[in-house]
Amino acid sequence: IQSCDLATVIGQRDAAMLSVLFGGGLRRSEIVALDLASYDAANGMLRVEGKGRRQREVPLPDGARAALDDYLRVRGLAPGPLFQSTVGRRPGTRMDGQNVLLLIRRTAKRAGVRDVRPHDMRRTYATTLLDGDTDTLTVSKLLGHQSPVTTAMYDRRGITAAQRAVQG
Repeated sequence: IQSCDLATVIGQRDAAMLSVLFGGGLRRSEIVALDLASYDAANGMLRVEGKGRRQREVPLPDGARAALDDYLRVRGLAPGPLFQSTVGRRPGTRMDGQNVLLLIRRTAKRAGVRDVRPHDMRRTYATTLLDGDTDTLTVSKLLGHQSPVTTAMYDRRGITAAQRAVQG
């Protein structure tokens, strides 16, 4: 996020999008489907439509809210896609999943990070919550999983978490 050029509209958008991906655990298809109306700025909540058209509410951490609010000041409050294309033939249109992939790759390269995929942010979100002692069922609901078994596959804590658990 620090490698985004916050002096530009694109940099503000990219920082907000990355913050929401990390801070909300969204899939790239979910983030591009968001409209301005999906964001409740007063409560810092996103209304997300996930797989199978299931809807969920996702609270954003303060940092993601701040980045999103900063972006909205330059984007404006006109209805439409929350994250809009700012270049090309049709500025102001909805971005797609490929745009998100390219944004992540471009930003990671500038930051000197290799081999980052959009879903890595979702796994990091889940692992961070689990590492902070959030129960699996809550993490499962936040991710929009039908089953906590799916959420368990996102757990990347390793042996250190198990050692901590038995030490009590």
